[in-house]
Amino acid sequence: MIKGFKEFIAHGNVIDLAVAVVIGAAFGAVVTAVVENIINPLISLFWKADPKGNIGFTIHGLYGDVVFPIGNLITALISFLAVAVVVYFVFVYPMNTFKERRAAKLAAGVEEPEGLPTEQELLVQIRDLLEKQKS
Repeated sequence: MIKGFKEFIAHGNVIDLAVAVVIGAAFGAVVTAVVENIINPLISLFWKADPKGNIGFTIHGLYGDVVFPIGNLITALISFLAVAVVVYFVFVYPMNTFKERRAAKLAAGVEEPEGLPTEQELLVQIRDLLEKQKS
């Protein structure tokens, strides 16, 4: 079980996922700051905020005025849309384009190179070249 866990950690996807979570959290903080410091003041031009800073509709109830803070809802929606747009255009769209191009190459019969040779293959090639030079 421990060996399987070590392979899982060493596989590399876990590190990528951890980096994505950290970057996502940092980006979420940036989006929240933009919404709170730019978008909310623009919204407050149209709706008057109550003493607590909530923006929304005021209803007169039995025990006083009640404010339905739609400003928080608008903030959450704008934050979500901003994050979704960035994730789509930075990650999803390029990956889909890459997959489509790769599928088109495979369908056309164009083979991709297998990648770089291993160290052992390079050493064998060097050995063979040195033997040819001696002859």
